[in-house]
Amino acid sequence: MQAPGEMSHTEVVRVELAVLKEEHRDLDLAITALEITGLDELSVKRLKKKKLLLKDRIKEFEDELTPDIIA
Repeated sequence: MQAPGEMSHTEVVRVELAVLKEEHRDLDLAITALEITGLDELSVKRLKKKKLLLKDRIKEFEDELTPDIIA
């Protein structure tokens, strides 16, 4: 049983998911800005790699929140 004011595991996962999605969007904007300037290809590659890692973590959280359905 959780104490009053504490978040459930599901609520924590939902908050983490929202944070990760926001960070993913921010990286997308940063990548676009760097690609427009064309000055720093190495930074673009690093940001794209980080964005892919975030996408994987987002997928893990979404899978955790989605109940298993036997078809």
